[in-house]
Formats: sequence, C-alpha cells, structure tokens
Amino acid sequence: MTVKMSSFKVKTKGDADIKDITAEVGRAIKESKIKNGIACVFVPGSTAGITTIEYEPGLLKDLPSAFERIAPQNIEYAHHQTWGDWNGHAHVRSALLGTSFNVPFVNGELILGTWQQIVLVDFDNRFRNREIVVQIIGE
Repeated sequence: MTVKMSSFKVKTKGDADIKDITAEVGRAIKESKIKNGIACVFVPGSTAGITTIEYEPGLLKDLPSAFERIAPQNIEYAHHQTWGDWNGHAHVRSALLGTSFNVPFVNGELILGTWQQIVLVDFDNRFRNREIVVQIIGE
C-alpha cells in the first residue's frame, strides 16, 4: 500500500461559486504513479465543500438555488455575533455538503459516471484562493 499527497489551488468568487476540478484530480493521480486505489479530495476550511454533479448550466444554477432555500444567506446566524464576518450561511452549507469526496481509480483513471464531475463549491461571501488536497492511496 502506497500513500501520496498532492495539492493544487483554485481561485473562486464565493457565493456558491462552483468549479470543476475533475481534471486536476486526475492529473494528481497520474503524477502519483499509483495505478489502482482511492483518492480522497479535501478542501481545508469550513466554508466550502466537495461533491459531484453533472457540470452543466442548469445544475450550476440549481445547486446554489437549493442551498439558498436550505440555508439562506440573508438571515441572522449566531455565528455573525461571534465573528462579525456575515458568513454563517457558508459554514452551515459547508457542513451539509461536506469538505471531502472519495473516488476510486483503476489503471490511473477516475471511476466516474459519464456525466459526473468532481466539483468544489465555495460558499464564502468573498473571493478565495482555495487549496485542494488529494490524498492518493493504492498500489
């Protein structure tokens, strides 16, 4: 069993900005030289998340709209009283989505559905330069 770690940066706009990171994750796997295993894709922090969607214009609108219904941006959160940064919604959304995603790979290729891409969703209320960590485990 071999474990390797890689990372890359992604610039985001915040406010539920969705970035397709599938190619970067695939590149990290290829550079690891590990043929078969699992990659854990993780975003450090508590105001972003990682998941999969079909990266198409409709879902790029639908996913942020769904989160706005679940954890609205413009309501009062107790977090605001603690830090005064007005991003309580981002913390709640990140907790609901999760900050990591595990994906298997075989012969150095991600095992994803035809219309399935790995995405970073940044819920914060400002621009960010996010680090994405990929831990690759396999042989």
